Amino acid sequence: MQLFLTILQLISAVAVTAIVLMQSGKRSGLSGAIAGGADTFLSKGKAKTLDAQLAKATKWVGLAFVVLTLALHFV
Repeated sequence: MQLFLTILQLISAVAVTAIVLMQSGKRSGLSGAIAGGADTFLSKGKAKTLDAQLAKATKWVGLAFVVLTLALHFV
């Protein structure tokens, strides 16, 4: 059981690392601070972009990593 959880944790750790590295940077400098209000109004299809899907995947895989870490601690 412990070996199986350890392998799953290793896979989720590699997946989190890969997903985070595939995301684009959030820094947009001064132009991003000025145009920030228009960005929320004009980005209706933002949930369909690759970055949004990667952000959602990061949350879920990160949650799985934390749960596996806790499970390994108690096993």
